[in-house]
Formats: sequence, structure tokens, C-alpha cells
Amino acid sequence: MVLYIRNQLMSPYDIYFRSFVALMALPPPDPEFVLRGTSAAVHTLHFSCAGQEPDFPVLFSGSENGFVHVWNLKTRRVDTALDGHGRKSVYWVETLDAKDRLLSQGRDQRICLWDLAEGRTSVTDSVFTENVGFCRCSLLKVAQGRWLMAMAAKSLEEVQVLELPSKTSVCTLKPEVGAKLGMPMCLKLWQLDSGSQPWLLAGYEDGSVILWNLSMGKALSQLVCHQEPVMSLDFDSEKAKGISGSSEKVLSIWSLNEQQNLQITTQRSEYTQKAFPHCDKAMLFQHKHTYTVMHILHVFQRWTAD
Repeated sequence: MVLYIRNQLMSPYDIYFRSFVALMALPPPDPEFVLRGTSAAVHTLHFSCAGQEPDFPVLFSGSENGFVHVWNLKTRRVDTALDGHGRKSVYWVETLDAKDRLLSQGRDQRICLWDLAEGRTSVTDSVFTENVGFCRCSLLKVAQGRWLMAMAAKSLEEVQVLELPSKTSVCTLKPEVGAKLGMPMCLKLWQLDSGSQPWLLAGYEDGSVILWNLSMGKALSQLVCHQEPVMSLDFDSEKAKGISGSSEKVLSIWSLNEQQNLQITTQRSEYTQKAFPHCDKAMLFQHKHTYTVMHILHVFQRWTAD
């Protein structure tokens, strides 16, 4: 499909992205409400809709002071403050099925498993990563009561995949000798459907995105998407299309073909940090822009399918 606007030949991609840039240039809307009480900068957010009141999701926030706050969005107050990272910054939180089981990752090089059922606030298990970087873990449910968790390993260029809750090592993904990828910056575990083979997409310090086969422990495809480190990525397994953002403010759209090769679809600039906030600082900002990124993916899927 091609449209003519103002006597210029423009593709649907151009039209959508110009509209998107214009939208992002607008001042932010007024918040519905403001949550206060962390006493430190917020580095990560996670919503859980598995509570008893679906209209009021639970919000988890990880802060620079090492606390994880559990927010009640009905009362708009903190229900619980969790202290398990030695006052080191928390930069990833994720729930396991329900809001009563929580994973948190901190700069103390620990990933903590919390039991929050019936008002408990205890760390029931933990993993010591030995990694000093900022790469957030990625979690994938592969069966009832079983998950895979990918994390940056002790060796700066490697990624380790564990099975939870056993903490059994599934594989360690090592780049080829001389690859010079730098550290992994972001990870995305995915599978085509329940029960199928899991895969990992990893964004690296050199600007590459790599597709890893976990069963073989082998890199199947590498795509240089950016000139600077890949700060965030997401992937739609149904349409085999992904999106990544970098520190040079470039947004790359790419696809995965039937031969498991990654291919660039298009690149745009000037709004990556808004589409992919590296440090989410407000609930609505994080929530809205997660939706925005997924909406971009769906628009590209529809145009490509046409």
C-alpha cells in the first residue's frame, strides 16, 4: 500500500512513524494519580493482574535504595516494603504466575525469590549471578510449575540459562572466539507456542542482536542493528518480528525468516528513549509505553502481511 500526502510519495511506515514522532512530541498527559513513598529513584516496574481484584492490579517497584515496594492501586499506598538486596539498587522484578511469588534482581548480584502469600515477606531462595553489569533477566514459563530464566553470566560476554525452581543449569551461551560482542545488555526468552522449543534473543554492547538455540547452545543468526549498545528489545513470536532500541536513539525493526535468519526491516531515530525507557520512572509512563511498543509491532505485522 502506498499513499500520496502533500505531493510526496510516502509508505505506510513513514506515515505511521511521522504520526508517532508527532505524538511523542506532545507534552505528557496529567497523571491519574501519583504514588509517593519510595524515598529513592525507581529503577523498574511490574504490574500483576493476578490479584483478587482484577480492576486494581498490583504494582511492584524496585528502587535505587534496594527496596521492592508492593503498591495497592486501590488505596494508592504501599502495602509492603521488601528489603533483600543489601540496600543495592533493584533493577528487575517479575512475578511467577501469581502476585504471591516474586523474583527481584539487584546490584548485589543476587536474584531473590520472595514468598508473599498470607502477608509473608521472606526470601525463600536466591541465585548469585556473579555479574556486575546491568542486564535484566528474562523469564519464560515452559510448563506448569517450570520456568526458564536467562541471565548475564560471570564471564562478561556469556549468558546462562537456568531452570526454575530447581536452579539447574540448562546451558551457557558463549560467543565464538574473537567475536568481540561485549556484554549482553538485554535478553528475551521466547517460544512459538506452549511446549515448543525455547529460544533466546540477546542484545549486545556492540549493537548486535543474536538468536540463540538453547538446545544446541549455538548462535544461529547475528544482526548488527545499531552502532551503540542495544538497550532494550521485544519480540512477537507469532509474527516473527522484533524491535530494539539503542543508546544512540535509533529504533530498529527486524524479522526472523523461516531459515532462522534475522533481517532488518527498517530503522528510525529520535525517539528510542521514549519508546524504550531504560529506567522507568512513573507507573503510567512505563505502562503506556509498553503498550506503544507493542502497537508499533502490530502495525508493522499488519502492513507486512498485506
